[in-house]
Amino acid sequence: MQSTVEEWNIIIKPKNNLLDFKLKELHNYRDLLWLWVRREYVGAYKQTLLGPLWHFISPIFSTLIYMLLYGKIAKLSTDGVPMFLFYNAGIAIWNFFNGCFGSASGAFTNNAGIFGKVYFPRLIMPLASMITTLIKFFIQFSLFLLIYLYMIFFKGYQPIFSIWSLLYIPLSLFILAGIGFGFGIIVSSITTKYRDLTQLVGFGMQLLMFATPVIYGLSIVPPEIKQYLLFNPLVAPVESFKYALFGVGEFTLNLQLYSAVCMMIFLFIGLILFNNAEKNFMDSV
Repeated sequence: MQSTVEEWNIIIKPKNNLLDFKLKELHNYRDLLWLWVRREYVGAYKQTLLGPLWHFISPIFSTLIYMLLYGKIAKLSTDGVPMFLFYNAGIAIWNFFNGCFGSASGAFTNNAGIFGKVYFPRLIMPLASMITTLIKFFIQFSLFLLIYLYMIFFKGYQPIFSIWSLLYIPLSLFILAGIGFGFGIIVSSITTKYRDLTQLVGFGMQLLMFATPVIYGLSIVPPEIKQYLLFNPLVAPVESFKYALFGVGEFTLNLQLYSAVCMMIFLFIGLILFNNAEKNFMDSV
């Protein structure tokens, strides 16, 4: 009898090198990625009354509350931009970053049951959630664009921007997604072992929002505070997002480069910690 030699298509080996990110596997499992994106989006509204309409209802109510608190009561300047547009744009871009961070920060704890049953690249989960967050952003942004065009054609609003400045929008989204994803998997890797730190995450994100010009412009920040505020890597992409839409805000190449470098550092450290946590994940949970 002739002996048959079995040939395996995939051989699963333990990761001995923390720099072995195996990014090629993400491409091999791309079908799973898109299936998980569909599951994330459809499953979120499967047993709801209004379904995807919450993409519009939530930012509208948040915008109205911000207009009342910060526009009417606190009387914060919006640099000549109509209040609804200013606050709605800030909410949209912040929700995008917060969604990217939240999807990555819960990668291990939220998917513990699946990770223990079958092998696939663990980065699939936070990546799928981040893509879902991007889809939600574009849905919310479509509402903003409708009101934006209404203000221009029927209310006489004349934003100061150029066609080229619109390129800052994808640049801002790319940097915010990278920072949110990198910082998120750092938090996910740490909180896998130290669960009580998750209590600080929500509080920290609230503080970070107020340290980012989401509901105000840098023009109203005193110079002595502004010099420290610029250390926040989220300032540049948020300001460039506003600059692209309204022609207001501060856009400098140095600030963008600083944010891009911070993004790469967060991603590099996050992937290393993620690889390290992945090896002992099932023992921790």
